[in-house]
Amino acid sequence: MRLKVEFTTEPFDLDEAPEHALVAREVIEAADLDTVDVGPFGNTVEGAADAVLAAVDALLRKSLGAGATRISLQVNVLGDADRDADGDVVGEGV
Repeated sequence: MRLKVEFTTEPFDLDEAPEHALVAREVIEAADLDTVDVGPFGNTVEGAADAVLAAVDALLRKSLGAGATRISLQVNVLGDADRDADGDVVGEGV
């Protein structure tokens, strides 16, 4: 099974990235994930279920420990049809 997770950490600071956001980015970039898109207002990751769930566990623990007061998550299950024979993402909404 493959998963896609979208997440944000709060509180926001438009002038400088807060420590919890930097920690979240480090956790996600170090994880064994297929796709990582980190942005100022939202982040998206994709990968095998075990890798994504392990990354989310570390993200929650470390971001909260670094001062996050709220973490919003959305988890979607991706079907095998969302990847072609080479493993590249295909289709809308992926």
